[in-house]
Amino acid sequence: MMLSPLKAEALDDHSTLRSDNEAWDRVRRRLRAELGEDVFSSWFGRLELVDMVGEVAHLSVPTRFLKSWIQSHYHDRLQALLVEEFKHIAELSLSVRGAIAKPAAKNPISSNSEPISVARIPADRNKADGFTAADPKGAQEGDALTGAPLDRRLTFSNFLVGRSNALAHAAAERVAHNAAGDAPLYNPLFVHAGVGLGKTHLLHAIAHETSAHGRRVIYLTADRFMYGFVSALKAQTALNFKERLRGIDLLVIDDVQFLQGKSIQQEFCHTLNALIDAGRQIVIAADRPPSDLESLDERVRSRLAGGLVVEMGQLDEALRIKIIEARITSARLHQPTFEVNPTVISYVAKMVVSNGRDLDGAVNRLLAHSTLTGGAMTVESAEAAIRDLVRTREPRKVKIEDIQKLVATHFNVSRADILSSRRSASVVKPRQIAMYLAKVLTLRSLPEIGRRFGGRDHTTVLHAVRKIEGAVNADATLKDDVELLKRMLQD
Repeated sequence: MMLSPLKAEALDDHSTLRSDNEAWDRVRRRLRAELGEDVFSSWFGRLELVDMVGEVAHLSVPTRFLKSWIQSHYHDRLQALLVEEFKHIAELSLSVRGAIAKPAAKNPISSNSEPISVARIPADRNKADGFTAADPKGAQEGDALTGAPLDRRLTFSNFLVGRSNALAHAAAERVAHNAAGDAPLYNPLFVHAGVGLGKTHLLHAIAHETSAHGRRVIYLTADRFMYGFVSALKAQTALNFKERLRGIDLLVIDDVQFLQGKSIQQEFCHTLNALIDAGRQIVIAADRPPSDLESLDERVRSRLAGGLVVEMGQLDEALRIKIIEARITSARLHQPTFEVNPTVISYVAKMVVSNGRDLDGAVNRLLAHSTLTGGAMTVESAEAAIRDLVRTREPRKVKIEDIQKLVATHFNVSRADILSSRRSASVVKPRQIAMYLAKVLTLRSLPEIGRRFGGRDHTTVLHAVRKIEGAVNADATLKDDVELLKRMLQD
């Protein structure tokens, strides 16, 4: 049976569209696999392939901030993936989607073709990039104060609580449920934790819950705050930037350890002071406590430490089991035959102890094994599947403050003595040992170590390190003391 030219052309267009959709899906999957779910969701979740004209792939994002960030950090990699998947494409063009809908392209391709797309705030909540309906001006296209996207999956209802995060969770819920008009309970609330322990989830949950009660909320990463401030300076709208930032009810800042620049830190400190004085709530997260944020100005560290500082510690085994079970339940929605018995779950929880992301990776490996082999999951097969995660387990992070406290206790002096200018032998020796351990057990530079030991010069630290290195080779008793201190700090 012969097809008419019109029908044949329609079939060709349909085939081309399907092929392009599949290629774009592959690009997105490869980006997600390379960069991880968090990075992909933040920067590429709303990236769309609009059309392809000649050798150029036309992509779009909703804000100028996303466009600038992708062009600065990921342009080359994104273009390389497009060239690999679309053989006729040689380059990409990135634009900002306008507020007025444009005519449909001949072969429009939506990012929603990806089954697992980033969860966005529902339109009926009248939110755009973290602003609530109470602040509609905050969602203007290309605004310097556009907040980072909130992930609607990260709520209190699916935050798993254990011993390590119970205090942080309780404080977060109290802050989020504080009635409008009431004085803030803990201001600022400062949450610190290592990678993959749930601090960003907690921040998103606070923002969601607070905005659900009609209060004005903005969630920003430190990078986004810096970008907004610099953009406002360039556009000569810094005053408007400051006023609008200080007019919200809740300010949430994530990854504050990345805040850089003297003028930016000064403005950040002014913003904190203005919001706190006005009775507005502030929630901050970082990878370490305020006292350890050495790149931040002392006034900023002091202000951050002035509220409630809570740590989310390493996941205990019971919590790791909860997380694994939740991930398996979620995976079963797509693979109903995926089953993991309690013995295997317990084994994985015992072996993968670093963070939640590694637990996600472990479940993904178990799912892949189950899907590809079709066999029942055993402890032996689980051991083979997660071997790389177990092998890369990170050692405990040692803090200079812990070194100073332990050495002071061991040699029966005070930490204040170690930080002082006293030159007596009973103080100098412990001080030098503490400096040596700080150099050996941390990644801090000599100048940084010197600053943490009472503002000493880096040459003083270098002298101490070399003296202890020589002494442990000649003095067996001192060597045993130093090795004992090392083990105590690392266990």
